[in-house]
Amino acid sequence: MYQGIYSVVSNIKIAKDVYKMILSGDTHAITAPGQFVNIKLDGYYLRRPISICDYDENSITLIYKVVGQGTELMSKLEAYEKLDVLVGLGNGFDVSKSGDSPLLIGGGVGVPPMYNLCKKLIANGAKPSVILGFNTADEVFYSEEFKKLGAKVFVTTIDGSVGTKGFVTDAFELVGDYKYFYTCGPLPMFKAVYNATVTSGEFSFEERMGCGFGACMGCTCKTKYGNKRICKDGPVLVKEEIIW
Repeated sequence: MYQGIYSVVSNIKIAKDVYKMILSGDTHAITAPGQFVNIKLDGYYLRRPISICDYDENSITLIYKVVGQGTELMSKLEAYEKLDVLVGLGNGFDVSKSGDSPLLIGGGVGVPPMYNLCKKLIANGAKPSVILGFNTADEVFYSEEFKKLGAKVFVTTIDGSVGTKGFVTDAFELVGDYKYFYTCGPLPMFKAVYNATVTSGEFSFEERMGCGFGACMGCTCKTKYGNKRICKDGPVLVKEEIIW
């Protein structure tokens, strides 16, 4: 974990209630796709945990949805403003387990961490398929960015306005064989994915957090192997250890 001051490079709306923010600063603490940052906002006691969409040597890309007062404040931040950020939090995904044809499943704001994961897997020689699930067409984002990486991309919308009508699991038959899967999204989607998948895989959980680095124990959950803190021992849990 690293705490630093980061500068807002840009902060733009890319879909309904969804924003893309690029921060400049030290990224040495990021060690795996699927990790997150925790952002301090003026006037708020608790930091805001946001998953990392992408990063390079000098910048971090975050994609977040406005769901409350904190993220509403974030959406109004402008270039050159400074933020106190904890970086490199969580365990992240294990890319060594992917095999040659992994399946990536992102639902809504669970899509962003799939992007850097997809990039890493392709760099390692894998050929991932990606399912991106949304409610409606105006919520869709980053489908073209995944295609530019070289992934096979399938979009689902609940109302059928784009891609396959239904949930992410309704696109499974389009994917074909896969050796392992990675997923991030809301809990109802997780339960459906858990029941529909035929291999082992990894789930990146969203949980309300206090400190974000394992000190307060506020995000502890039960697993088959004992209690785990989502912020430190997670947010990624393997399929076999999850208790619903």
